Amino acid sequence: MPKKANPVLKDHSQLCLQYLRCCGGSARLCTINFSLGVIQTLVNRNLVKVTNTGAGFFVELDEAK
Repeated sequence: MPKKANPVLKDHSQLCLQYLRCCGGSARLCTINFSLGVIQTLVNRNLVKVTNTGAGFFVELDEAK
């Protein structure tokens, strides 16, 4: 039997994308109140990227989309 996608993760991933858009496209990873599973889902779908600036990790919307 195929696995069913978790609808909560989909809803939260859309909220996370909306949050990042409101923050100007990026936010510090430590200030985001979404689970790492939601962030990982967005990274796997190539919608966001995580970068290390030397002063911390930032989650940014992927500019290619």
